[in-house]
Amino acid sequence: MKKTSRVWLLIGMCTAISGFSLAQDEQAQREKMAQKSEVWEPVPVIVSALDGSMPSDAISLFNGEDLIAWQGLDGGDAPWSVKGGSFTVKPASGDIKTKQSFCDIQLHMEWKTPTDVEGLKGQQRNNSGIFLQQRYEIQVLDSYNNPTYANGQAASVYKQSIPLVNVMRPAGQWQSYDIIYTAPRFDGATLSKPAYVTVMHNGVLVQNHVEVQGKTEWIGAPSYKAHGCAPLQLQDHGNQVSFRNLWVRELNNKH
Repeated sequence: MKKTSRVWLLIGMCTAISGFSLAQDEQAQREKMAQKSEVWEPVPVIVSALDGSMPSDAISLFNGEDLIAWQGLDGGDAPWSVKGGSFTVKPASGDIKTKQSFCDIQLHMEWKTPTDVEGLKGQQRNNSGIFLQQRYEIQVLDSYNNPTYANGQAASVYKQSIPLVNVMRPAGQWQSYDIIYTAPRFDGATLSKPAYVTVMHNGVLVQNHVEVQGKTEWIGAPSYKAHGCAPLQLQDHGNQVSFRNLWVRELNNKH
């Protein structure tokens, strides 16, 4: 190789090395800048969630055998019947509530209405409901081919918010609700932030971070009255609605 060629080769190698070094320096500076927006704590707790099973950090509200997690509204044993891995409203026995109180939650529940619908229509077609903090109702109703007022059909925030779509399966088939609920906040007796709820009915979004306007009312406008964490409540509306696979995850109960 001629001397001139060697000189140019050496110059090229030095230039390449210099360029590589500059690129490394630039990348190191970029990484330092990126690190300024990295947050390493707190580290999320590890939760397992197998298909068909409740998450490992969830609280079971029904073990398939008894209603140990529930009680009557005035205390005492929950009077509803348990059979075949589900429990069913005992008409005229009254509502039941959880023994434990909750604020912000993720709730999963499955429910089924009877197939005997002869003579039943509208709000009489196998009605029940889940009351968040014993105040704010997500309607349970056989809304399959059953016209009624839209803010009272299944998956409505009763008398407040109409579901985006009707995902009801026929009577006798199991339905599912997955509910994300943020409890209201109060500054003394004054409401500082309303409750919000998101509902999935049979896996379909039907309530999208909807503002809860206040306590559920059959007659009149909803309103808020200051309260703390409170139980979940299931309604006895005189119909034999069944439930199974209920569990809840506490999201943030610091009020």
